[in-house]
Amino acid sequence: MLKLKEENLFKKNFLNTIYIIFLGAISSYSLPPYNYFIINFFTFSLFFIFLYTKRKKNLTSKSFFKYGWFFGFGYFLSSLYWISISLTFDESFKFLIPFAIILLPAFLGIFYGLITYLFSVFYSKRVVSSFFIFSILFGTIEFIRGSIFTGFPWNLIAFSFSENIFFIQILSVIGTYSFNLICISLFSVPGVFILRKTRKEIIVCFFFILVSISFLIFGNIKNDQFNSFDNVKNPFVIRAISPNISLDRFYSKQDELKIINELITLSDPEKKIPTIFLWPEGIIPDSYLRDMSIYKDLFFNNFGANDLIVMGLNSIETINDKNLFFNSMAVFDNKMDLIKSYNKVNLVPFGEFTPFENILGLIGLKTVANNYQSFSSGDDRAPLSIKNNEIDLSLLPLICYEIIYSGKLSKDNNFDYIVNISEDGWFGNSIGPKQHFSHSIFRSIESGKYIIRSANNGISAIINPMGVIEKKVDFGSTGYVELTESKITKSTPFMRYGNQIFFMIILIYIFLIFSFNKLTHE
Repeated sequence: MLKLKEENLFKKNFLNTIYIIFLGAISSYSLPPYNYFIINFFTFSLFFIFLYTKRKKNLTSKSFFKYGWFFGFGYFLSSLYWISISLTFDESFKFLIPFAIILLPAFLGIFYGLITYLFSVFYSKRVVSSFFIFSILFGTIEFIRGSIFTGFPWNLIAFSFSENIFFIQILSVIGTYSFNLICISLFSVPGVFILRKTRKEIIVCFFFILVSISFLIFGNIKNDQFNSFDNVKNPFVIRAISPNISLDRFYSKQDELKIINELITLSDPEKKIPTIFLWPEGIIPDSYLRDMSIYKDLFFNNFGANDLIVMGLNSIETINDKNLFFNSMAVFDNKMDLIKSYNKVNLVPFGEFTPFENILGLIGLKTVANNYQSFSSGDDRAPLSIKNNEIDLSLLPLICYEIIYSGKLSKDNNFDYIVNISEDGWFGNSIGPKQHFSHSIFRSIESGKYIIRSANNGISAIINPMGVIEKKVDFGSTGYVELTESKITKSTPFMRYGNQIFFMIILIYIFLIFSFNKLTHE
């Protein structure tokens, strides 16, 4: 009899595990490039119902950590498998592929385990209170995931709405993390309706319906207002180049001159029109920033006197007799004289630097993006002020991964455009480059600025302050997009106050918990 009970318990636990992993995995299909956001109304509601009913039966907190971990593992396993593709370009990394596929989702699942563990601690028998607690914990832990150590705010559930431009205009006021918190509530609210015991639950459901409608109204008003602004013709052109140059340039000796000539041909310079040419991240394989003068005749013969070339390449600085390497964005004139440069601040763990390199280096771990040592992080990110006879503007530089951070762009918000350069070839023909690109839409709305993006083996585009893609070179294609005119917009509330707004939203949620609890006693 005891053995039968143990077998039934094992079977039940096994089915629960499969069920929760399945909910997490299915939720990932709400993300770009699929964007089936409707899925989340089922998966998040079912997850909330599962947690609420299990906690009602007084299950241990340890069990609750396990449930959150399983959900997170399924979610990230399904949505981040493509990261392992970056390990296929170097034979010495291939043995790590199975570990990358499993260990990253396993690690990120810990954050979701913390959510459900804390939910079991702060659980309330009142459905509405538990609902708000679940939302606060989920939103807060996701904020921590995007901030702690180097931060990894990839695949927040808010990105489910990346194609719903009117609905996400609220980002300009509250930012991505606040919007993510509200999305968690919105997706979970059907669970509140199913578990309803009093009219309180109906009021909560109705409240979030009104919130959704208000977002859509705000988005429509903001869109009409933006479209009413006049386009201002720029006295210059910003042209973002989108090549498909092989990643072999990082691992084998390439004809660098051939690559540069290919980029020049794709850039199609006209000399008469002052143009800023934007080339992708790390596009020059062998020369450092300080070496580029060797190509001055080539650039002088092909570009006009008022042209500027912005490119991604590595730089090296010697400090205290030690060579430091940087992933840099440099601005040159047509004589290859350096105008401005920027060193990347937010580096990719294991991609550009090895955490605890002195220890992990002993067992052979190194960075994917270079073969010498970890890149060093730049000191600060500030707009690049660029001037010549025809051009006078300020550009905020973001290199690749840096586009994913919400509320951490720059302390100085006085700039004209955001320029983002990227190398997306590390992830092959997967969903990775599409997920990466969706962050640009969110940053444009948050900042109220145009984003000009140049990606090798990825998507290059002009994205306006509404998050609308005005021009694009599709993934797998080559060509260029250019900005010749733009609308003048004001700085957004989110750019002024940043993630302070997120903490204000948390306080509002806490206020709502007490307010609905008070309704119970009346």
